[in-house]
Amino acid sequence: MAAEMAEQPDVLRRILAEGAPRIRAVAEQIAARGPRFVLLTARGTSDNAALYAKYLFEVRLGKPCGLTSMSTTTAYGARPDLRDCLVITVSQSGGSPDLVASTRAAREAGAITLAVTNNAGSAVAGISEFHIDVLAGPERALPATKTYTAELLALYLLVEGLRVSAGHPGPRAPGDLVAGDLAARALPELAESVLARHDEVRALAARYRFAERMVLTSRGYGYPTAKEAALKLMETSYIPALSYSGADLLHGPLAMVDNISPVIAIVTDGKGGQALRPVLERLRDRGADLVVIGGHAEVGRAAAGFALPTDGVAEELQPILEILPLQRLAYEVTLARGQDPDAPRSLAKITETR
Repeated sequence: MAAEMAEQPDVLRRILAEGAPRIRAVAEQIAARGPRFVLLTARGTSDNAALYAKYLFEVRLGKPCGLTSMSTTTAYGARPDLRDCLVITVSQSGGSPDLVASTRAAREAGAITLAVTNNAGSAVAGISEFHIDVLAGPERALPATKTYTAELLALYLLVEGLRVSAGHPGPRAPGDLVAGDLAARALPELAESVLARHDEVRALAARYRFAERMVLTSRGYGYPTAKEAALKLMETSYIPALSYSGADLLHGPLAMVDNISPVIAIVTDGKGGQALRPVLERLRDRGADLVVIGGHAEVGRAAAGFALPTDGVAEELQPILEILPLQRLAYEVTLARGQDPDAPRSLAKITETR
């Protein structure tokens, strides 16, 4: 897990250098078909990447977008009319039977199908009309890290490619880079700087060695980060970690937060972070043990935190940096509790759901 976390800057570079041209070509072909709405199909870590893509499609493209319930087709046999719909299956392995069956059903129902995987030879890639390889390389650790950030960047570049192909403003630059590619160019170096700060994360991990549960919250583009961080904590350290949109946290679950409750807030620098501020005030009023992952201003007001280099980074790209200290946090908390992050119980690379 540690080795694959460290690979992430190089994976991001590879996507920008080698993957971006292919992603733009796929985006151009899909845009020419004019899909009216988008459905995303995924499980686990990839489901959190799909949720990130949902925000991108709705905010950046104005396209109605939803997350599929695979059991409607795999268990109940429903066959919705998916003409003029883009169905994107996001999967690291591309091998889970329900993903394969759901993607096949979508194509038979008339959808434009796109697989986003780390395995070009997978079953999902084979039955999809289009495929994007996230180029993360072989993944040996059971907890997914580098494939998650690779999926985020690939999905971001896809949406930006669709924006340009659909006629949204997108100036070209030397090397035929669209504006979205240029905005992402700083990510590998920024990721390296974040990953180098091991001691800061290790100090945060000491707060959670004996935690019986944790709450993670965010809004907007940061919400998928909260969900993915909670998943990493649960699958490696076995701490029950609950993730909520800040808005949903106020609709009841806030009642379980008290002065001994550890809460991690992911505060994206932008509109999502602004929307989360009233939630942070309520958490402070309840005396929560609040740790903030985000820009310097909000970190300075919390009990502890990890300041991210968000200056000049577009809000929609910050989740690629936000998850990095939280991956490391899950790793360090697991070690502090005397467990092995490379041997989590009950995990497999391909989950056989149907």
